[in-house]
Amino acid sequence: MVQLSDIKKEIEELPQQEYNNLKRWFAEKEWEIWDKQIKEDSNSGKLDFLTKEA
Repeated sequence: MVQLSDIKKEIEELPQQEYNNLKRWFAEKEWEIWDKQIKEDSNSGKLDFLTKEA
């Protein structure tokens, strides 16, 4: 298994364009996770209080 320290070292050695691509990929992954969580919370009723407040 690859160690986090190895991954960090590889990231630090990336050319700028590749680093930018990686940042973009991470941001997109974060939004995917966020969207999934919001959908799950909405479907489970955890966000019902928001519609009541509105």
